Amino acid sequence: MNSSPLLKRKRPRSLQAALPSMQRIVQRFSPQIRKQGALLSLSTIGLFVEVLARLLEPWPLKLIFDNIIVPGASATPRSIPFSNLDPTMLLVGAAFAVIGVAALQAGAAYVSLVGMSLAASRIVTEIRAELYTHLQRLSLSFHYRAKSGDLITRITSDIDRLRDVTVTAAVPLLVNTVTLIGMIGVMFYMDWELALIAIAIFPLFVLSTLKITKRIHNVARQQRKREGVMAAAAAEAMGAIKVVQALSLEEMLEEMFSRENEKSLEDVAKTQQLSAGLQRTVELLVAVATALVLWRGVHLVMQGSATAGDLLVFINYLKTAYRPTRQLAKHTAMISKATASGERIVDLLDVVPDIRDSRGAISAPPFQGAVQFKNVCFGYDPEKLILKQLNFQVRPGDRVALVGPSGGGKSTLVSLLLRFYDPSMGQILVDGHDLRAYKLASLRRQISIVLQDSVLFGVSIRDNISYGSLGATDREIEAAAKLANAHDFIMGLPNGYDTLLGERGATLSGGQRQRIAIARAAIRRAPIVILDEPTVGLDNENEQAVTEALRRLTRNCTTFLITHDLRAATDADQILYIEQGCLLEQGTHSELLRLGQRYAALYKMQAAIGMPLETSMTTCHQ
Repeated sequence: MNSSPLLKRKRPRSLQAALPSMQRIVQRFSPQIRKQGALLSLSTIGLFVEVLARLLEPWPLKLIFDNIIVPGASATPRSIPFSNLDPTMLLVGAAFAVIGVAALQAGAAYVSLVGMSLAASRIVTEIRAELYTHLQRLSLSFHYRAKSGDLITRITSDIDRLRDVTVTAAVPLLVNTVTLIGMIGVMFYMDWELALIAIAIFPLFVLSTLKITKRIHNVARQQRKREGVMAAAAAEAMGAIKVVQALSLEEMLEEMFSRENEKSLEDVAKTQQLSAGLQRTVELLVAVATALVLWRGVHLVMQGSATAGDLLVFINYLKTAYRPTRQLAKHTAMISKATASGERIVDLLDVVPDIRDSRGAISAPPFQGAVQFKNVCFGYDPEKLILKQLNFQVRPGDRVALVGPSGGGKSTLVSLLLRFYDPSMGQILVDGHDLRAYKLASLRRQISIVLQDSVLFGVSIRDNISYGSLGATDREIEAAAKLANAHDFIMGLPNGYDTLLGERGATLSGGQRQRIAIARAAIRRAPIVILDEPTVGLDNENEQAVTEALRRLTRNCTTFLITHDLRAATDADQILYIEQGCLLEQGTHSELLRLGQRYAALYKMQAAIGMPLETSMTTCHQ
């Protein structure tokens, strides 16, 4: 599996080094961004109007200083002549100009921010939907290795972080950066000497920023990793809460979680400390630049090379122009975390499923149920095979019992039939055609499965049954429940078929859960059925009800029964004895007894210790 992007990719160590990562994130989500082109264009227009308003903001004050407060002051060639206007009218006009510029800036900022927020929300919503869809289609081998809590963190908080940072950090920084460029241009137009003094501190700012942001990004990346670990640990503990409480593991798990939580808190504090330090450094550098400009500017005013209004505009521009540096210092941690979150999302989307529709795959026709394994080998690790050279044929409607020691490869065999994995070597044929020639969805729709611990969802019983065949009618759902011996106990529940279940069906007994799972399999009407120890752990009453339901479920269909109780295999059309991945014996119950080898010895041992006979399941009838 191509899991390396998820597990081994090196993260950038600074914001400068993170630029390729940001570019990669933008490129990966460019289709979603392009869909919001109109809204983003409107926001961009609002952004430039806001910048224009910021550039105009100090000029009414310049007019008042140069023409009212300090009348007759020496004017530079670039000064605006208003000396012939009435001071009162000029003051009123300047006051209205202040209000007008503020209103223009507020309106443009509103359009820009709201438009960008709406576009970001739409983009993120689409990304989250794509990520969830992608996760559903990743191979089992990926999900067995990944931590579910970490995946949930990526699809929830990592996505949210992208949206929040776009609105709270990226948009303000973009506005301020464009403002910076505009103001530097105006400052050079007004006085190149003061402009050079103003930007002289920029190299110092860059050096200090790169040094501190490198440390911030490292800490932020580590914090995201810890959050994923904590989410995975919490999900694992909550999913196994019965075992946790039964083994009194609460204190041990709480201590482990607490350690990671405290380390995460330390990372947060460290990030805030570094960010605050960067902000203070920037403030000091800006103060130095302002002092130098003020010192030189006063000399120019006294020499008559500039007016007091010019100096006022220049100082105002200087304060505003360095706002992006303050914002960068303030939001460095947020941007670093967002970059890390974006990388985690892209890494996950870049994982290619091991099992997917092959090129030219077709929808599977209705199966008759003939199955053939031809020289099939398989191993989760290519260096270590679990199944070795399996060869057998199953006729349509046959019942096949898979028996043998635990860990021999029985469950892996039926996983290959479902195409959860593909053989390392050999072929699996259904009705004479390789499974890989069919589209996955059309293949799996024709296979029903009942597990030892069947999983139910936290929705109504009606929905749980209908998941076997989406779009099933109420009549079909009720018929499936009756076939599974579930209708009577369902009607005894407070809300009948509309009763909501707890997570994984925890509010029902084991036998009830199993019968709903059988109903879900029955409504599928699949020609191939897989039963994996479906009666283990049930009491006699529930076992009898489940066994009877399974008889009806599997009538006239090809059935694979995995069982450790050999008495359940006595009436199978074929028994496959599998040990250490090899098919050692094959035949009917009587044939294998006459053979007198492993199966016969194990059967006699089970009979001698009196294992129950009620687990026998007859051939399927439909």
